[in-house]
Amino acid sequence: MMIVNARRAAVRALGGACFAVALAAPGLAAAQEAYPTRPIEFIVPWGPGGGADQVARKAGAILEPMLKVSFPVVNVAGASGQTGLAKMLAAANDGYTISIMTGDTFGTQAAGKPSWKFSEITPVAIMIKQPSAFFVPMASPLKTWADVIAESKKRPLKVAVTGFGTPDDITVNYFGKKGVALQSVPFAKPGERYTAILGGHADLLYEQLGDVKTFLESKQMRPIVIFDTERFPLFPDVQTCVEVGSPVIINQFRMVIVKAGTDPNKVRVLADALAKVAASDDYKAYLKDQYADPKSYLPAADAQGFLANELDNMKKFAKEAGMTQ
Repeated sequence: MMIVNARRAAVRALGGACFAVALAAPGLAAAQEAYPTRPIEFIVPWGPGGGADQVARKAGAILEPMLKVSFPVVNVAGASGQTGLAKMLAAANDGYTISIMTGDTFGTQAAGKPSWKFSEITPVAIMIKQPSAFFVPMASPLKTWADVIAESKKRPLKVAVTGFGTPDDITVNYFGKKGVALQSVPFAKPGERYTAILGGHADLLYEQLGDVKTFLESKQMRPIVIFDTERFPLFPDVQTCVEVGSPVIINQFRMVIVKAGTDPNKVRVLADALAKVAASDDYKAYLKDQYADPKSYLPAADAQGFLANELDNMKKFAKEAGMTQ
């Protein structure tokens, strides 16, 4: 009888163990689940047609056959990019919602009133870096920077910018402290910003050269000063900000980010894929077409140092612009 009871106890124990394994199996399978297995939402915190939108659509198009899932782009404009960022931060940190962050939104940490913290995001890769410029309509009576200074003594000149507290706004206020009367007028949607100067709603536009390439090629706009240390080859007659005595250089950049707390293995999958995107001939041609730095790409490991330097640079100019203490 004792042997029988022992056997029954053993059977019950074995059955319980098997049941426990069965219960744990879905968890084990989930832990080992391949990534990605469904579409990854790509948030662009600006309206369609701008530089951030172009980066997301170009990168997404190259990523799709690589990772075998789609990357639908969702444009969410507002608050210098912070509205779109809030949408990403409200989503689960499961790797299925990623976003573009631009230097505009990043700049709010230096001079604006940010609604987000660095601890809430994880940079995956910096994908593009570009020089910026002030542009005027082709028919504008403002032919040189000297003309801008002279006209600003008669009236404040309106500058179409992405938003308050951004590098655009820092630059405008910087010149204000230098005695050039400029006034920021924000437009969250790129198309509205571009047509602002063409329609006479603004006198100047702060933007990146590549983002308005079609307007430059169609002779609708022209740069009047470029924020770089050397003249741009395609516009050899246009002065740099250094030449006009105001070396306020805050180059634009756009990076891919995810919500903090995302599984490091998923972040690694995205990071490795973006490295391949940056190395592709297609993306290299895109950077050239956008007048961007051919060495724009920075992996996550190098992004932190780059961002720290950019933030210091922005804070420096924001202070000189009287926007911070």
